[in-house]
Amino acid sequence: MTDLNTPTRGPATGSGGRSRPRAALPALCLTQITSWGIVYYAFPVLNPEITHATGWPAGATTAAFSLALVVSALAGIRVGRILDRRGPRAVMTTGSLLGTVSLLLVSAAPSLPVFFAGWALAGVAMATTFYQPAFAALTRWWAPDHIRVLTVVTLAGGLASTVFAPLTALLAAHLSWRHTYLTLAGLLAVLTIPAHALALRAPWPPAPPTAPNHADGTAPVTRTRSFWLLAAAFTLSAFAMYAVVVALVPLLLERGYSTAQAAWVLGIGGAGQTLGRTLYAALVRRTTAMARSTILIALGGLTTAAFAVVPGPYALLIAVSVVAGVVRGNLTLLQATAITDRWGTTHYGRLSGLLAAPATTAAALAPFAGAALTTPLGGYRPLFFLLAGVSMAAALIAPWTGIPRMPLRDSHKRPVKWRSVAVFRRTSR
Repeated sequence: MTDLNTPTRGPATGSGGRSRPRAALPALCLTQITSWGIVYYAFPVLNPEITHATGWPAGATTAAFSLALVVSALAGIRVGRILDRRGPRAVMTTGSLLGTVSLLLVSAAPSLPVFFAGWALAGVAMATTFYQPAFAALTRWWAPDHIRVLTVVTLAGGLASTVFAPLTALLAAHLSWRHTYLTLAGLLAVLTIPAHALALRAPWPPAPPTAPNHADGTAPVTRTRSFWLLAAAFTLSAFAMYAVVVALVPLLLERGYSTAQAAWVLGIGGAGQTLGRTLYAALVRRTTAMARSTILIALGGLTTAAFAVVPGPYALLIAVSVVAGVVRGNLTLLQATAITDRWGTTHYGRLSGLLAAPATTAAALAPFAGAALTTPLGGYRPLFFLLAGVSMAAALIAPWTGIPRMPLRDSHKRPVKWRSVAVFRRTSR
C-alpha cells in the first residue's frame, strides 16, 4: 500500500486496486475540526448570551440543540444507505451547505419556533458531515487498513473544541451572538463546502464481496441478537458517558471547587481523548472485538465511579479526568470499528447508521435526564454512582455481542472445526 505521506499525483491505489483520493484524509481532518467546532461546540459557549439577549429560557434553547442531535440520529439511518450506494462527496457537500443555512436561520431567528427549526436543519447537517459519513468514506477507501486513518481523523476531530470554543468566545466578546453565528456560518461555508466538493472525487469502489460465512445483506444482520445487544451496550454507554461530561462541573462545584478549577478538570479530559486514540491500534492487535468492548465500557464505568468516590486532592481529580478521557477517546474508535470487526465493510454506512441512532439519541437526552435525576437522588455524587452502574450493565452485555460461530468446511465439504467469523476474516486475508 502506498504510504499516506508519499507525495503522488492523483488518487493513491490501495489493496484490491481501489482508488483512494490523495486529498481525502487531510480534507476530512479539516472539515471534522470545523464542522464539530462550529455546529456543535459553539453552542455551549454562546447559549448564556442567547438566553440573556432574547429572554428565552435556557431549558428551551438547550432543548432546541438536543433536537438537532435527535434529528441527526434519525437522519443518519437514511444517510448511511445513500453513502453505501453513492459515496460521500454529494452527501457531505450538501451537508456543509445545510449546515451553513441552518446557522444563518439560527442567527436570524426572531422567535423560539424558528430557532428550533434552525437546529432541526442543523441536525440533518450533523448527520451528513460529522463522524459517521467520514468513517464510512475512509472505511470503504482504506479497508483493511482503515483503523489508522480513522485514528488520524478522530485525533483531528478531538481538536474541534480546543480551536473553536476559544475562537467563539473571542468573537462573542466583540460581536452579538447573532453576528457571531453569522461569522461562523461564513467560516463553515468557506472551509468545508469546497473541501468536500473537491477532495472526495475518487471513484466510489464497489462494496467488497460478503465473506463466505457472513450474512448477505443488512436485513439478516439487523435481525441478529448480536446486533441488537451491541446497540444496547453502546446506547447505555453513550447515555452514561454524555451525562458524566455534562454533570462533572456541577459535581465539582457541589464539592466546593471554583468554576475555573472544575472547567480545567473537564477540559483536561480532552487531552486524554487525544492520547487514548493513539493507543487504539495497539489495543486492536492484542484483543478481540468483544474483549475490548467489554474492557473499554467497564473502564468507563470505573472512571465514573472514581469521580464519585474521589473528592480530592485536586491533582488526583486531574489524573482521573485524563484516564476518563483516554477511555472516551477509545470508545469513539470502538464504535467506528464495531461493524467492520463483526460484519465487514459491505454495508458499513447503513449498519453504522442504525447502530449509532439509539446511542446518539441517548446522548442527546442524557444531559436532561442526568439533571432531572439529581433531585430525587439527592445530589450529583449519587448520580455518578448510578451512571457507573449503567456503564457496568453495558459492559455485562458486551461479551454477548460476538457473531455466531459457523462451521468451516474443507475442499471435500467435510466439517473441519467451529470458528468465529472474526477469526475467519483474520485468517483468510
